[in-house]
Amino acid sequence: MTPEPPDPADPVAATPERAAAEDPPPEHQPDGLDLARAAARAAAASPGTPAKRRTPSSARRRTTAKASGARPDDRDPQLLETALGRLVAQHGWELDLKVQGVFGRWAELVGEEVAAHCTPESFADGRLVVRTDSTAWATQLKLLAPTVVRRLNEELGHGTVTLIDVLGPHLPTWTKGRLSSRDGRGPRDTYG
Repeated sequence: MTPEPPDPADPVAATPERAAAEDPPPEHQPDGLDLARAAARAAAASPGTPAKRRTPSSARRRTTAKASGARPDDRDPQLLETALGRLVAQHGWELDLKVQGVFGRWAELVGEEVAAHCTPESFADGRLVVRTDSTAWATQLKLLAPTVVRRLNEELGHGTVTLIDVLGPHLPTWTKGRLSSRDGRGPRDTYG
């Protein structure tokens, strides 16, 4: 028994196209744009969350950013030197930068021989602390202190350096260990 072909004149006869049309379509699975639209509708409909609308006035505010005109302005590109100078002036770093410049040019300011044996350590409230590598150089620098103060004030401005505090070399200590003396008296050498 072979199936008979449907009669084309019979309107009730089932054709494959008609059979497909009569079957219910599969359920639609939202994804992509449909899913995004459904999520946006759900978020807008949830209570307590006002829907944010874009109004023409808010769009206009956002697009009209301040722009530089034809005349020079603070918003124009600046030279690096000008921008750094303004930053230093706003934060009050002028003196600190000058002092660090002096520390960097120490050998040029005090001479090669003195710089080989003395190094600046800190500067605060007009007091410059200098460390020497021997007690002999500490004595020598104390004698040269007025000349060094004058030279530094020429570079930094009058009255910037008022005093040079000269420290001798870092010495070993005998205050710790099993062979330490209770009265703290170590060797009496000057290490220099």
